[in-house]
Amino acid sequence: MPILIWSQSNFEKGEKLFHSKKYEEAQVLFEGVLKTKPSDIKTIEYLGEIAAHQKAWVKGAEYFKKLKELKPTEADYFFKYGGCLAMRATEVNKIKAFTMVDDMKQAFEKAIVLNPKHVQARWALIEIYLQLPGILGGSESKAIAYSNELAQFSPVDGYLSRGRIEEYFKRYTLAEKNYLKANEIGKSKVTFQKLYNLYLNKLKEPKKAQELKRKFES
Repeated sequence: MPILIWSQSNFEKGEKLFHSKKYEEAQVLFEGVLKTKPSDIKTIEYLGEIAAHQKAWVKGAEYFKKLKELKPTEADYFFKYGGCLAMRATEVNKIKAFTMVDDMKQAFEKAIVLNPKHVQARWALIEIYLQLPGILGGSESKAIAYSNELAQFSPVDGYLSRGRIEEYFKRYTLAEKNYLKANEIGKSKVTFQKLYNLYLNKLKEPKKAQELKRKFES
């Protein structure tokens, strides 16, 4: 009983530290809690989030892998596991990165099966299919298919993702049309930034960029 009380007390302290963004201090407490409660889902989740904040992608993947095994119906655990793998893939050489692609895809696809309206998992798959060479499974048509799915329940994400695809392939006029529609609907910092960056850096139209900025700031 005293051990359980100590564990609960440290968990609550760890939560407060985590929400105060004192991640290293929170980590020490959560790791202590995990020794007494090795399958506690919330403790493992906090440790996974801390690892992600610290960009310790391998450790984060281990925590989220354990979570998806403990709770295989939670879409976000699959998404975050895939996300840690994806971020780790940006740090290693291309050959090593390519060996991780199948696990990433499976994790994101499973997240969508568990939550058919999972926005981030579709965005992740769009990026995978855009950036992979065709010989290794890259596919514009698959990226477009996930963009079309996004459009069905999140029009802003639908237009943004289609704009992203067009921009990736340097079809900047088509990208502009999609970013304009996204900005008309969303009117957010994200939609503004995508269109502004396109005008400034790709279309080389600083006047349009400044006019857009003036409207957004007003």
